[in-house]
Parts: sequence; C-alpha cells; structure tokens
Amino acid sequence: MPERRVTSRRLAALARSRARLTDQPEPEQAGPATAAPASAPPRTGVWRRIGRAALRPGRSQVVAAVVLCLIGMAGVMQIRTNESGDAYRNARREDLVQILDGLGTESRRLEAEVSELQGTKARLQSGADTQRVARDDAQRRVEELAILAGTAPAHGPGIRIRISDPQAKVDANVLLDAVEELRDAGAEVIEVDGTARVVASTWFGTDGTTLVVDGQPVDRPLTIAAIGDPHSLEEAARFRGGIVSEITGPKIGGDVQIDQLDDVVVTSLHAPPASQYARPATAGPTPR
Repeated sequence: MPERRVTSRRLAALARSRARLTDQPEPEQAGPATAAPASAPPRTGVWRRIGRAALRPGRSQVVAAVVLCLIGMAGVMQIRTNESGDAYRNARREDLVQILDGLGTESRRLEAEVSELQGTKARLQSGADTQRVARDDAQRRVEELAILAGTAPAHGPGIRIRISDPQAKVDANVLLDAVEELRDAGAEVIEVDGTARVVASTWFGTDGTTLVVDGQPVDRPLTIAAIGDPHSLEEAARFRGGIVSEITGPKIGGDVQIDQLDDVVVTSLHAPPASQYARPATAGPTPR
C-alpha cells in the first residue's frame, strides 16, 4: 500500500509537469460535478418594502417634493420675467426716455381726470344747486362725446404731419399704423387731408394708387392733423421703428415733416350712419 501511494504521487507530478511543458491546462481533479451558480432570486421582501414606500411616502419625501415643485415654479417665472424684459433691455436710452415721457403724460392726464371727477362728485353731494351742476356736467359730457364721435369741430394744441410719398408706396396699412400710433400717444382728434375725420369706425382702403378714408379719396402728399400733447405726439411718431422710420426707410423712400402747433383747428365732420333699430327715448316713466 505505501508503494502504490508513492507511485500515484509520482504519476500526478509527471502529469503536471507534462501539462506545463505543453501549455495545456492542468487537469482538474475528479470530483462531484457542481452546477454553475445561478442568479440569486429577487428579494421579494425588499421590493415589497420599496413599493410600499412609493405608495405611502413619508413626511420628509413629501416636503422634498413640495420644495422641488416651488423651486421649479420660481425658475419658470424668472425665465418668463427675463424674456418679457428683453424688449426694454435692448432699447436705446433715447427710446426709454420717450417711453417714460409718454407714461408720465398719460399718468398726468388720468390724474387730472380723476381730480375733475372727484370735484364733480363733491359738488353733487353738497346739495347746493345740484340740478344745475348735473346739467352742466351732462352738457360737458355731450360736447366731449360729440368731439370723440366726430360730429362736432374741435381745436387745441397738437401737431401736423406732412408725408411726401413720391413713389406712392404709402398704402392703407401704413396710414392705419400712423393713426394707431397717434391714438396710443393720446391724440383726441385726428383728421386726414383736411377732409376725413378719423373716428372709431373709420376704415382705410386703396383704389388703385389712391388712398381712401371712409370711402373718400385723399390726395398726396398726405397731411395728418392731430390734437393732443404736441411733444408726446411727435415723440410717438419719431420713435424708432415708428411711422417716421417706416416711411423714410428704403422700402418706401418718403419724407416726413412734423410741426408742433399751439392751436390745431379740425373742421371736418363724420356723418354717423342712421340707426336701423335704435330710436331716441322720450322722457317719462320707465316702462315695466
């Protein structure tokens, strides 16, 4: 038995030496076959706890979600604020001064109107000759509405714009832009070519190369008279990208002359269309 053990050991050593010389892997010792380790089965208990945590979050998770939501909303609002301020951020200093002047003029006009209304209210509440105060206020309102409706002549400080258009490229859209810019600047009365009164229902068109205002042709060069604060009206017309820039640009190639006047007289009237259904109501008891 000892000799057999020694011989088996020598045979194993010779086999290992031969394997090293021939670069062959060493033969494995015989033994029971073992299967490759399979992937560990999922821990169902761990996944179950994770699912429960997702369905029923804790207080800290809820607080964290609320904080993240608020941060996201603040970021979106900041981005929108920055985008809305880009229009003024890239404007020139002169343009910003013009915008501030226009806002200041509009603010002063509104303050004066509020003061006047408060004075009328105080006179009506005082009880001293209330009927006369009410009649005077109603008459003043009627005159103002007649001017706005274009059924009464008007005069006051303002500007007169003369537009030279040698190539006849000023169309109805350009004229409409000019009128809208003057209205935005506080023009109370606007007249085109001394014959066409501009009101809320006025329309602009083109008949070939002839401009038409409310169906009435106007001649070139165009003349626009506007009653309002002269400085604000001129600044609105000369604002970069405004009507002066559009007309004097290479697309039209015209010329614009603006004069500030202490008294602009507008005599043209607008003929309101006859009402189809409405009729003036007679004074008397209100029908039930």
